[in-house]
Amino acid sequence: MAEPEFTATGVRIGKRLRSLTRAGQVRISDGRLQLLTSYGSEIDSAPVQAVRASKPWFAPEDRALADLNGKRYLLTLGEHDPAPGEPGPPAARRFIEAVRRAAKRGH
Repeated sequence: MAEPEFTATGVRIGKRLRSLTRAGQVRISDGRLQLLTSYGSEIDSAPVQAVRASKPWFAPEDRALADLNGKRYLLTLGEHDPAPGEPGPPAARRFIEAVRRAAKRGH
């Protein structure tokens, strides 16, 4: 298995008003986006070409939307990237850029 192109831990993943996990993981690897619980169980996954990542209107900077398999997930990442060596999720903007880059690459 190749090294993941993007990994974020400590991500709050929700669907509508329901929180699915408070410390989940988001991973882009081998052309797929995976949403995982804090224990590593898969919540959902899809090929990056089929994923739509965007910034929700009127939301704090740390939020991103991910549409996978007809379901919309609200991801709460970080407002800005953590300092080198510091724990914490990367910025939502970096997640959106990573999805777009991986989709362009067309794995």
